[in-house]
Amino acid sequence: MGKYFGTDGFRGEANNVLTAERAFKVGRFLGWYFTELKRQRGENGRARVVLGKDTRRSSYMFEYALVGGLVASGADAYMLHVTTTPSVAYVVRAEGFDCGIMISASHNPFYDNGIKLFNGQGEKIDEGVIELVEAYLDGNKEVPYAMGADIGKTVDYVAGRNRYVGYLISLGIYSFKGIKVGLDCANGSAWEIAKTVFDALGATTFVIGAEPDGTNINKGCGSTHIENLQKFVAEKGLDIGFAFDGDADRCLCVDEKGNLVDGDQIMYIYARYMKGRGELIDNTLVTTVMSNFGLYKALDELGIAYEKTAVGDKYVYERMNEKGYILGGEQSGHIIFSKYACTGDGILTSLKVMQAMLDQKTTLSKLASPMKVYPQVLKNVRVKDKKAARGDKDVCAAVERVEKALGANGRILVRESGTEPVVRVMVEADSEALCHKFVDEVIAVIQERGHCVL
Repeated sequence: MGKYFGTDGFRGEANNVLTAERAFKVGRFLGWYFTELKRQRGENGRARVVLGKDTRRSSYMFEYALVGGLVASGADAYMLHVTTTPSVAYVVRAEGFDCGIMISASHNPFYDNGIKLFNGQGEKIDEGVIELVEAYLDGNKEVPYAMGADIGKTVDYVAGRNRYVGYLISLGIYSFKGIKVGLDCANGSAWEIAKTVFDALGATTFVIGAEPDGTNINKGCGSTHIENLQKFVAEKGLDIGFAFDGDADRCLCVDEKGNLVDGDQIMYIYARYMKGRGELIDNTLVTTVMSNFGLYKALDELGIAYEKTAVGDKYVYERMNEKGYILGGEQSGHIIFSKYACTGDGILTSLKVMQAMLDQKTTLSKLASPMKVYPQVLKNVRVKDKKAARGDKDVCAAVERVEKALGANGRILVRESGTEPVVRVMVEADSEALCHKFVDEVIAVIQERGHCVL
């Protein structure tokens, strides 16, 4: 991770570390960099960069700042306006853009925001480019302004978003007619797109979390507050429900009984489905170290292999791309279907779950039931310095004590967040009470050592 950019872009409180000035400079550098690349390759014309944003109030400020920087450096900026992160990745790849930018802090509160960058293949941008951007932000490089006719222009590009919607609809190989579907759009990027897709495929659609006002994104709704959709599905008697996060690259499900079906269970359902169809390349699923024991036990029973990466859909995709795997993801609901996308796509995930359910003519609860979910407790500790807190010798000793106590019947994972100033403490064990006991023991040491933000 760099000074400004973490595992999922440049993220922070709007106008604190992530300021409009810095957004302008990110645009300035990218506009110059990709235009210069075209010239070096002997290609005519300016660099073309496509931008999208979520529904946060500050997203408009950052959009204009980025666009100003891009055109000042000679690039043309194509504006998708409010849209999802995976739609930006799709448009970049499908329509030959040089770079894509998404303005979002994903599942974070409205007062945070972020800048996510994609390369010309719609993948998370290379670390080498990130290093150059950061050097420019710190004043270690000069970039010339474009002059005269070389100054870039802006293009209203809602058509690109519409083509993405059409692409999603084309992936629905079964009619959803007669299926009652609940959607929680987190008052975020999916608030119009998700319902449009499900309506087009014939579902009877019920929507919550679709009244964004700039400050209510992820507030008591979406995948970070799945309990609302659980209640909604149960009260309405729906067949299934899907909850997205603020930028709609995550999806969690709710079955017809109102039970949560998380990312691990979604991966289990679809890996089993693909294996049965002979489509699971190398018979392997890619997960992160945060996946539940129950997933691995269920995969073992099916004879499906698995690989583990560090936390972050970026790392999952890198492993999939490196080895040619077709399915991977995270417990949080970032699921990557590499045949169709190169990043997590919440709406695509919901369509694939519908496909598995309809093709097998059964309910979501029955598809998920063979996988036993082991109790898992995760708590976030806001700290002054993530690295110092995680590396503290007393904290490490506390972790070792827990590992010894758990033995082969559980595990503890303490890691630095890639997107927030927090250390995450997770314990998996035979009982939830035991999980809480050991998590609290480690957190108590972090507090005693003075690492916590008061």
